[in-house]
Amino acid sequence: MARYREEAAREPQEPLTPALFHVLLALADGEKHGYAILKEVALRTDGKVRLSAGTLYGIIKRLNEEGWIAESSNRPAAGLDDERRRYYRLTEDGRRVAVVEARRLEELLGMARSKKLFRKAELA
Repeated sequence: MARYREEAAREPQEPLTPALFHVLLALADGEKHGYAILKEVALRTDGKVRLSAGTLYGIIKRLNEEGWIAESSNRPAAGLDDERRRYYRLTEDGRRVAVVEARRLEELLGMARSKKLFRKAELA
């Protein structure tokens, strides 16, 4: 029971902003530097979400303070790396938070479907 309370205390009390969630998603499959995160979010959303550098680094600061991401000490080979880059990785807590948020969104989508907000053609 104590573990449940401890885990619940670390979960966000409110839904994540879309930008925060997109950054967590970008790191879900491996470490990335800031510019790679920006590119992935833009690519994955077909350009619908474009984070500015200032917004991204504000999000990175918050996620780091929450313990949901951490700066990585792993670096690519010297010829493939730019020493100014910082690489970030998702922590276990960050992965758990992303899963909780994805489930929340999935539940909302289920409610929308149960209310028949989608036409059959839109589901394909």
